[in-house]
Amino acid sequence: MQKETNYTFDNVRVVMVNTTEPGNIGAAARAMKNMNLSKLYLVNPKTHPSAVATARASGADDILSRAIVCDTLEQALAGTQLVIGASARQRNVKWR
Repeated sequence: MQKETNYTFDNVRVVMVNTTEPGNIGAAARAMKNMNLSKLYLVNPKTHPSAVATARASGADDILSRAIVCDTLEQALAGTQLVIGASARQRNVKWR
């Protein structure tokens, strides 16, 4: 007997914090679209909206246009029940 499941991604948020490269926001939006995710939260992005992000989104403009910009991580996580995080490694590259 197969168990019936009704998984949904409606409650999944992708939260990006202090993004410095707008292209990364667009690439994330494109990846989200491919995985049927739609809720993008941006905490204190350096640049948003951005033509670079839109170009990298490549068909995920709807996700970019609905992105919620927050001042703090606490605001972006308000109301969540489970948080799973990842972080970029330390870099020696000087950004603009």
